[in-house]
Amino acid sequence: MFEFGRELKRIFGGQGAWRPTRDGLAGGDATLLELLDLTLLHNEGRAADMAAGRVSGKDKPQRQLEAAIVWREVARRSGDAAMLRKAAAQAEAAAKTFDRDRRPEGWARARCEQGFCTLLGAELFGDEGLDAAAEVAFREAREAAKGGLAGPLAEVGLALIEGRRRMSLGDAQAARVTAARFSAPIAELQILARRCSAAHLLIAEARTLRADMMAGWGARLKDQDLLQVALDEAAEVARGLDGAYEPLAHARAAGLRGQILALMGEVNGEIEQILESVTCLADVVEDLSRDHSPMDWARSQASLGLALQILGEATAGERAFEQAVTCYERAGLVLAEVPGLALRAEVSNGRALCLARSAELSGDLAVLDAAEAAFKIELSHRRAKTDPVSWALAQVNLARIYEARLDITGKDRGERASAALALQAALDVFAEEGLRSFTLIAIDAMERLRIRAIPRDGV
Repeated sequence: MFEFGRELKRIFGGQGAWRPTRDGLAGGDATLLELLDLTLLHNEGRAADMAAGRVSGKDKPQRQLEAAIVWREVARRSGDAAMLRKAAAQAEAAAKTFDRDRRPEGWARARCEQGFCTLLGAELFGDEGLDAAAEVAFREAREAAKGGLAGPLAEVGLALIEGRRRMSLGDAQAARVTAARFSAPIAELQILARRCSAAHLLIAEARTLRADMMAGWGARLKDQDLLQVALDEAAEVARGLDGAYEPLAHARAAGLRGQILALMGEVNGEIEQILESVTCLADVVEDLSRDHSPMDWARSQASLGLALQILGEATAGERAFEQAVTCYERAGLVLAEVPGLALRAEVSNGRALCLARSAELSGDLAVLDAAEAAFKIELSHRRAKTDPVSWALAQVNLARIYEARLDITGKDRGERASAALALQAALDVFAEEGLRSFTLIAIDAMERLRIRAIPRDGV
């Protein structure tokens, strides 16, 4: 896996020897983007911009659409909001340049691209409010589509939005009904794959999205059957992809399979499944290149950290929690460079929880002392005004350490008040920044403190 990508970097990226050609390395073929690492992908985006802006160029809206696809992939791999805005701008420009009456399929494909840019923003930054804008784009694209890729892609986008909307309220039957909505557009894409090479990867992505949605639903409901359906689909997608030619799509499907195995092991208490999950995710992490896709690398490290965390809970193994902390810290190396990512909150919270659980299992207050000192040092190096999100996350982590000390000692020497103060400061920042996923983590911690403060048995 990734061997071709490394060879391309050696040939085209060495010491600045390569410069964007008139249409880049991929030449508008989205299937080739998988092989480019992030540096070459940036170059591809610049080449696509040049092709779209060329006065003498032919089919300007198509070139703009191709540029939007490249920049969205850059944003997906880097988490860079500026790259996502660039992708959305090119997709919008393509939609304006296409004539909806004369070229309805091109216009619909551009609107789909706008929708997927919006969905990526919702995924990266945890802003569920973006789903409404994406839904409008997909509905308009579906109405205008004329037998090409746009129609099934719009249906996939709408099915995904419906799944996200219904997940918090629906039951297992609602999950199956929502998953069934993916079947028709996937079948359409399979027909189109005979004459469109891009459809193959789009099918894999649609099925991976469906498996991920079913896994989330199964984890929420603790439903073994839903998780098994998600596991089977993720495994089948991974088997159908060639890791040499489609490295990222393969890694994403294989990584999802590992995550689902961990969730299943957590639900049914099967240690063997959790161990299989750890092995699967470790293989994915070993194959992934951080240079190729920093976000996929960080997400895989975080998934491995979560699997080890679940293993630690299942076995009461201190060593598993220590290894999970290492994985979370590796993920944090990438995520610290990109403020506001929803994954960053999950990783930071997981790291603090594993540090606390390791101390609880060992009963070693020295571990907590070291963790507390580390978080305080981190706070001293950050300022709420210049880096508010990092500062607030450090406050949440420090509060978790105070919680752990309360649990271990059973005595409150001011830890509860200190934790509440830290969490309130973090909440103020998250609310001001509009970071819903971060806010929920802080609110959950405040609720735990409130429950601990309730006297038991009249004491």
